[in-house]
Amino acid sequence: MSVMHDSGKLLPRDKAVERPTTEEERRAIRDLVRRGLDEGALGIGMGIAYEPLAARAEVLEIFRVAAERKTPVYVHMRNGGPVEPGVVDALQEVIADAAATGASLHVVHITSMGLRETPLCLSMIEGARKRGLDVTTEAYPYTAGMTDLSSAIFSEGWQGRQGGISFGDLQWAATGERLTADTFARYRKQGGMVAIHSIPEEVVRTAVASPLVMIASDGILESGKGHPRAAGTYARVLGRYVRELHALPLMDALRKMTSMPADRLGLKNKGRIAVGADADITVFDPERVIDRATFENPAQYSDGIPYVMVNGTPVVNRGVLMEGLYPGKAVRR
Repeated sequence: MSVMHDSGKLLPRDKAVERPTTEEERRAIRDLVRRGLDEGALGIGMGIAYEPLAARAEVLEIFRVAAERKTPVYVHMRNGGPVEPGVVDALQEVIADAAATGASLHVVHITSMGLRETPLCLSMIEGARKRGLDVTTEAYPYTAGMTDLSSAIFSEGWQGRQGGISFGDLQWAATGERLTADTFARYRKQGGMVAIHSIPEEVVRTAVASPLVMIASDGILESGKGHPRAAGTYARVLGRYVRELHALPLMDALRKMTSMPADRLGLKNKGRIAVGADADITVFDPERVIDRATFENPAQYSDGIPYVMVNGTPVVNRGVLMEGLYPGKAVRR
């Protein structure tokens, strides 16, 4: 949330991590957030975990802006995992801020933050909802997350915060190699994406099946390298968790991918087939659909999806990507 200069390309890695903001900077941040909303932003995103010195009062101030503008706050929580102060403390912080301000809250990546505490986190969200708070969450159907190795996520003590994993549970996206203490130190200095293999499979299945949880990809691909969730998330849910594991019914899975996220974003013309809605349609074979993307080769098309239309224009026709077509339009608030 700092507006000071920082050398991080995607996430802060030095100045914004090393010291807290001043009151003047906090006012500037709030002004910039309001300006972004005036320009059509869909909501306010907060990566608290990436700026560990962000004061709780500073976070509460942003919730107040969200309540003032009647827009959700999409929060990457302060802490993850079971080691205190862990994910329960972090979730209590943002639920309390939502309750204190009246802002709508969306908690991102409930599995990669909650790890084995995910069922408890879901029960907390369910309880908040039953008491009238507007709280939602999402997950991707993978046992690994991904972020920048140079970020504050990997500051001292990261192994415990990530559920007790170690260097070999980290996979460098550029090469697919598992890290050692030496390669961790070298790559952390240069920065770059790393997969974090820390999420138990049973946690993924619990979250995907929960009626509280939307499906979201959080996709990151650059020059064909990154996380397979960028290419395989939705086909993986339909193929693995619906057809193969019977973790949830097909129609529930579709709702988690379409109308639930559209409603969270306030987009009434998305996420449903209806008169007046945008013709964004995916045609798939429920008996064949499956993901093919892997951590070693993430930019692989899924199988069993012969047709995709964006705004009424076929962009995948009989399984073939139509080159040079860009019918999508920017979504604004």
